[in-house]
Amino acid sequence: MVRLLISTARRLALKIASYGVMHLVVAVLVAFAITRDWRLALAVGVVEPFFQTIAYSIHDRVWHRIERRRMLSSLEEASEAFTARLQIMAPEEQTRAHGHHGHSHALPRSFKQVAVKSVTYGLMHFVVAVAVAFALTQNWRIALAIGIIEPLVQTVFFTVHDRIWTRIEAKKAQRAAEMASA
Repeated sequence: MVRLLISTARRLALKIASYGVMHLVVAVLVAFAITRDWRLALAVGVVEPFFQTIAYSIHDRVWHRIERRRMLSSLEEASEAFTARLQIMAPEEQTRAHGHHGHSHALPRSFKQVAVKSVTYGLMHFVVAVAVAFALTQNWRIALAIGIIEPLVQTVFFTVHDRIWTRIEAKKAQRAAEMASA
C-alpha cells in the first residue's frame, strides 16, 4: 500500500514537472514573439507557468476524478459499449437492458471526452494568462495578445502531453496486469 502511494505521488510529481517545463519554454517563446523583449518574455515565462501549473494540477485532478467515477460506475457500461461496438448487442437489447432509447455506449477516453477536457483547459489557461500578463505589463493589448495566442499554443502542447502520459500510464498498468497474471 505504501509503495502504491509513493509510486502514485512520484508519477504525479513527474507529470506536473514535465508539464511545467513544457509550459515554461512555450510561454517564453510566445511572449518574446509578441513583445520582442527578453526581460518581459522571461518574466511572463517564469511567473505565468507557475500559476498555470497550479491551475493545471487542479484541472487534472478534477478530470481524473470525473474519469475515475465514470469508469467505476460504468463497468457494465464498458462491457456493453464493447459489445455494441462489435455489434454483438442489438439496439433492441440495449433498449431492453436500459429501458430507454438513445443510451450512449461511448468507450472511456472518447474523442468527445478528450475534446471537452482540452477546451476546459484552454479556457482556464486563457483567464490565468491574461491576468498574469496584465499584472506584469499593465497593458491590456499585450495581455490579451498573450492571453489569446499563448493558451492556443499551450492547448495543443497540453493535449499532446496528456496523450503521452495516458499512454505511459496504460503501459504501466498493462505491465502490472501481466506481472500479476504470471
